[in-house]
Amino acid sequence: HWTRDLAFSADGKQLFVSVGSVSNLGSGMSGRPPPGWAEAEPPGAAWGPEQDRADVLSFSPEGRDKRIFAAGLRNCSGLTVQPGTGALWCAVNERDGLGDNLPPDYATTVRDGAFYGWPWFYIGAHEDPRLKGSHSELAGRITVPDVLIQPHSAPLGITFYLGAQFPPEYRGDAFVALHGSWNRSQRTGYKVIRLLFRDGRPTGEYEDFLTGFVASESSVWGRPVDVAVMKDGSLLVSEDANGTIWRVSYGPGHPASDLVK
Repeated sequence: HWTRDLAFSADGKQLFVSVGSVSNLGSGMSGRPPPGWAEAEPPGAAWGPEQDRADVLSFSPEGRDKRIFAAGLRNCSGLTVQPGTGALWCAVNERDGLGDNLPPDYATTVRDGAFYGWPWFYIGAHEDPRLKGSHSELAGRITVPDVLIQPHSAPLGITFYLGAQFPPEYRGDAFVALHGSWNRSQRTGYKVIRLLFRDGRPTGEYEDFLTGFVASESSVWGRPVDVAVMKDGSLLVSEDANGTIWRVSYGPGHPASDLVK
């Protein structure tokens, strides 16, 4: 993974940088970490060719004082800070090779010192059978993500909605762009979903918001990448299959589920 995401903390005192893994399953990390590694780094921090990867790094605003903020995030995309709570969020592309339905991708708060499982575990202490018994000591130290998403959907951008154009129930929810699968027997993703929140906390549920990008099992005409909120409360959705930016707006006489303009 070669892309990077940046976000500043709500108080502006920390710069966060997400760095994806080199590999699908921690190649080059066989055996035990270097002596003293577990004492010097947070739980689950990768080493060898994956050092300072599959994690979120924290810096001072000037780029100094680097440390691992959270580990075990295979490819943490769309790094953003939730308005009001200051919580750091991202959408994670999980590993491949466990079939069509494992493991789920996810969107989650990124907590200081937390370990999210990659490459040895997923969704808590569910062990990847390809690495069984490698690091059982970490099984009880894994943070379970907040919102599980259909496996291989490839979530990328995540944006919180504070606009006034959409109905009031949308305010405080988040939109996630699902880029779409590439190695699943039946396509999934290729849409924008809405994560549901209540009192600033995720309910764990999501619903389809913008769909229709799949023409057939052999053809798609759009792969959503990111979502941005305009000053008037409408959304911009970028996609890189055809290099298009879509605008999504809402007005009287249109149901909330029919927002494409």
